[in-house]
Amino acid sequence: MSSGAIVAWSFETRQPIELQWCDGIIVRVQRAAPTPAQKLWIAPGLLDLQINGFGGIDFQQDNLTAENLDTAVETLRAAGCTRFLLTLITEEWPRLIARLKYLRALRAQSAELSAAIAGWHIEGPFLSAEPGYCGAHEPALMRDPAPSLIRELRAATGDDPLLLTLAPERSGALESITLAVSLGMRVSLGHTNASVEVFQRAVKAGASGFTHLGNACPRELDRHDNIVWRALDTPGLMVSLIPDGIHVSPSFFRLAHRVLGPQDIYYTTDAMAAAGVQPGCYSLGRLRLEVGMDQVVRQPGKTNFAGSALRPIEGVFRAAAMVSQDWREVWARFSERPAKWMGLAHSMEKGNDATFCLVELNDCEQIKRLRVFWRGTEMNAALSG
Repeated sequence: MSSGAIVAWSFETRQPIELQWCDGIIVRVQRAAPTPAQKLWIAPGLLDLQINGFGGIDFQQDNLTAENLDTAVETLRAAGCTRFLLTLITEEWPRLIARLKYLRALRAQSAELSAAIAGWHIEGPFLSAEPGYCGAHEPALMRDPAPSLIRELRAATGDDPLLLTLAPERSGALESITLAVSLGMRVSLGHTNASVEVFQRAVKAGASGFTHLGNACPRELDRHDNIVWRALDTPGLMVSLIPDGIHVSPSFFRLAHRVLGPQDIYYTTDAMAAAGVQPGCYSLGRLRLEVGMDQVVRQPGKTNFAGSALRPIEGVFRAAAMVSQDWREVWARFSERPAKWMGLAHSMEKGNDATFCLVELNDCEQIKRLRVFWRGTEMNAALSG
């Protein structure tokens, strides 16, 4: 662990601050007397709640090694993301649980992995099997949730932060939501064609999120009554959006911000193995996917998306452009806001880890250099733009 200090402009207050740390822990944050470099900004590391893979590594495989996870973590960090929820998608339940236990054991072998993998996101198999709503998930593997399965999931993850995405219209879903929340899980609705009434009952049962709104639904929807309108019309949901300008259009992205308000939105990449590396052919569990120069991830011969190849730092700047805001205004939606929802300490406050990003801008206010610190040590620097 290291000790040190940095002077930079705060992304939040737009004032110069000095951040000091000792043994990797923040010991002081104060207004800086010396003026920092004009284009140097400090912000908490990005936090992504839905990472299916990254840096050429697919988390949906049974033969992953600690070195594989290290590669994904390092590539994510180079993209400004210092913490994430490792996401596992629909699979045969025993195999999914075995994979989860195995990955948790790998994570426990390394302090760096334990810090970066903040918890787990289980997206499936309690999802809608209807065409369009199932997305890239295998409909034949979908199943109803049950108390025994929820307890098994909790036992497999101990007291780790855990996000569960499910479709509330499935049999036993409402009872399972109540149990999951009582066991400390966050429940997000997604891959669903639930009615307004079912949505309301799910929120009353304890569901508090909606997973990648505008995706996991058919390309053509009833203009009078569809899952997007129902989700937007259901109070009490923290909604995730993929800010790549591909999964949802810029116009929808802006409208969602106007309807929901900035406090009810967080960003995620929903990244898969192709993120952070070159276009080509990659896997996502049982799927074989193609990724073009446009970063669109598709199953060959199909039009639906299957995760993204978006880097988190790119997501910040694309989101800012779509809503016509400064990047400093949207940064929290990819860091502190999802962290608060998941109950994670992630802000640059005394007592927290000295894990943060230094963003250096050019004269055109574009990102010139990104430096990432983990517990006070500069881990890697990346050029981006």
